Amino acid sequence: MATDYDAPRKTDDELAADSIEELKARRADKASGVVDEDETEAAEGFELPGADLSGEELSVQVLPAQQDEFTCMSCFLVHHRSQLAAWKRKQPICSECAA
Repeated sequence: MATDYDAPRKTDDELAADSIEELKARRADKASGVVDEDETEAAEGFELPGADLSGEELSVQVLPAQQDEFTCMSCFLVHHRSQLAAWKRKQPICSECAA
């Protein structure tokens, strides 16, 4: 909040004279300037250059888990059996998650 240091300051007597109603009215006036903006509507107006990927297709070949691989039950990544660190509650955990 900006402060005008050149404005005349109130004395202690003037500050004590402010009533509760005046203070509440000032606070309500300050709050009325707040704009309630929907973030999704604001983001719709932004368009990044080169971001139009509507005509692109993703082609990835997905392989099933191999005999020498396991899925870590902590990070849910597929690892080679050499990275198997422990079995916790009958579930495989990789060496990175066990550390």
